Amino acid sequence: MDPIVIVGGDAAGMSAASKFKRERPERDVVVFEKGEYVSYAACGMPYYVKGDVESLDDLLTVSPEEFVEERGVDLRLHHEVVDVDPEAREVTVEGPDGRFTQPYDQVLIATGAHAVVPPFEGMDLEGVFTMHSLPEAEAVRDYLTAEAPEAVAVVGGGYVGIEMAEAFAAHEVEVHLFEMLPHVLAPFGETVAEAVEDHLREQGIHLHLDTAVERFVGDTRVTGVDVGDEVSDVDLALVGVGVAPNTELAEAAGVELGETGAIATDAYGRTSRAKVFAAGDCAEARHVVTGDPDHVPLALTANRAGRAIGQTMAGEETPVGDIAGTAVVKAFDLTAARTGVIDEDRAREAGFDPVSVTITAASRAHYYPGAEELTITLLGDRDSERVLGAAMVGREGVAKRIDTVAVALHEGATAHDLSYYDLAYAPPYSPVWDSVLTAAKVLDGKLG
Repeated sequence: MDPIVIVGGDAAGMSAASKFKRERPERDVVVFEKGEYVSYAACGMPYYVKGDVESLDDLLTVSPEEFVEERGVDLRLHHEVVDVDPEAREVTVEGPDGRFTQPYDQVLIATGAHAVVPPFEGMDLEGVFTMHSLPEAEAVRDYLTAEAPEAVAVVGGGYVGIEMAEAFAAHEVEVHLFEMLPHVLAPFGETVAEAVEDHLREQGIHLHLDTAVERFVGDTRVTGVDVGDEVSDVDLALVGVGVAPNTELAEAAGVELGETGAIATDAYGRTSRAKVFAAGDCAEARHVVTGDPDHVPLALTANRAGRAIGQTMAGEETPVGDIAGTAVVKAFDLTAARTGVIDEDRAREAGFDPVSVTITAASRAHYYPGAEELTITLLGDRDSERVLGAAMVGREGVAKRIDTVAVALHEGATAHDLSYYDLAYAPPYSPVWDSVLTAAKVLDGKLG
């Protein structure tokens, strides 16, 4: 029988390969990866640039040698799949020794996503970077070390922008953050965004909100950022305005894309073409609140879907699971988190009648030293009284609490249900009535 073929060797691809080999050790799995790294922690790259992570090797979850020698995966680095033919059930590969075809029994497209490169003049200047791979992270850190810039521009106020602002600040350089929207972290809501912005300013970050970058200035090396009426002098620029799914290979194979622009899949990761699966940052998943396809490129989503597809390919159909878009971001001493639907307009578009509440509570018992303020926005549906989503910001305890709401979303819990969750209590960790329970009580009262 022809082998299982996997295109892409990061989270989704290697999770699928590993799971399939555990279930069917007698079968062959071939993974084609065009780069030199597999199974690496891309989310750790800002902390490598900052210096919290010493070596790029520390970001490798499983080495290529382990996949080959211990897991029995036929892993081929520096091999790029340039065509998938669902009719012939074969892929065309370009490798160090030339072009060849590889037949397959089933194929998983796990081509990931790429950093969006805006059409700015000067993107090709020395000192202008994007960061969506380990070599790019290494290049940024090397440039910091070799060139010792005095001022850095970060373009984009999302996850990468916030984390990289902190990373650059650790090198004692002046940091300018440019965001074309009125607030950073737009998907987290205005309350969270404003708290983060205030904290960034306290840390010395120069915020340029509602400000669109027009071009980078310089002859061969970047020397400034032009926003139309002002030029800020910088010696390095990091562009982090989002990612887009890598769908070209799938499109050429006749695989249908969804409304989000990512690859459309069913509950098991199957695409519109027989024996062709897709997972990870290139693929859609179903949102647990709206029930609609969504594209939220996060690490757990990719790992979980890959593992499920590996099991399905091995003969036991396993759903890839719904997503809630649960995310958490460190911004210096603050933590911001979100899950589900927190934008009221989006909730209305999905057919809900949204009601929201915002509370501020203590992270610990009031008498226990070190208590910090924690702000929570909770959104619910007036008709069903179901919890739709939450956003939180504070100095401690945020990551734990957002997960509580994520569980409620997956259960379809009402605000009343959530207010009765039996959560852990001890003075160093929370008040008797945890802030999530308090927010749920307030929302329940407003819905009733």
